[in-house]
Amino acid sequence: MSRRYDCADEEQRKAGIADAASTVRRGELVVLPTDTVYGVGADAFSRTAVAALREAKKRGREKPPPVLVGTVRAAQALVDDLGRHGQDLIEEFWPGPLTLVCAATPSLSWDLGDTRGTVAVRMPMDPVALELLKEVGPMAVSGASLSGNPAAATVEEAVAQFGDDVSVYLDAGPRTDTPPSTVVDLTYAVPRVLRSGAIGIEQLRAVCGTVIAELKRSGRGRTAAPAEEADRAAQEAEERPEGDEGTPPADRGGADAS
Repeated sequence: MSRRYDCADEEQRKAGIADAASTVRRGELVVLPTDTVYGVGADAFSRTAVAALREAKKRGREKPPPVLVGTVRAAQALVDDLGRHGQDLIEEFWPGPLTLVCAATPSLSWDLGDTRGTVAVRMPMDPVALELLKEVGPMAVSGASLSGNPAAATVEEAVAQFGDDVSVYLDAGPRTDTPPSTVVDLTYAVPRVLRSGAIGIEQLRAVCGTVIAELKRSGRGRTAAPAEEADRAAQEAEERPEGDEGTPPADRGGADAS
């Protein structure tokens, strides 16, 4: 049977984080709050735990989960190349609602799914999440909902969808009217927004200069950029790594509702 902890109560919070940490180390699933929505997470380095996460969400390998970290150093260990602007974005917006898609460190022993050598990484601005992440290390965390449903804004919504598939629920109150994290792909010469969210493109451009706006999907499923970004998108397409043609932008690196 799953356990639920009210993190507004100091004793329950301490007990809940301790239980959640032990649960993650055993390869089981936990629901935790973030600064955007609730997420369902597992040890990022446990193949069986990440597989259980995908199974619980009814999601395939083609949509790998993002990875949440409790420190910048932990993120740097996962990323092979932050590009020209990654460190500046981290210093400006972390912890906070910014997910960075980067080339993953090749030597990592993990299996998040079909990532094409990338990882979507974020450091959330939530004290409960950060405490747990600092205790257990990087976690694969996806929006706490079954695939195709909106991510849970309350623990009650998460319990209704996952039940005993999740061992521990950390309740830190509702996450209401909060946009998802902005997702920025740093694997190209020019950063591009894969998903609009809490951090606007003008905020990103104040740090990076040129940023390609969110790509739009045409009726035939092919990717088309907004008119004002067409020239830059064409140039960026020429720089796309071999073998990446046709990959929907939002599917790279595991960007999702968290």
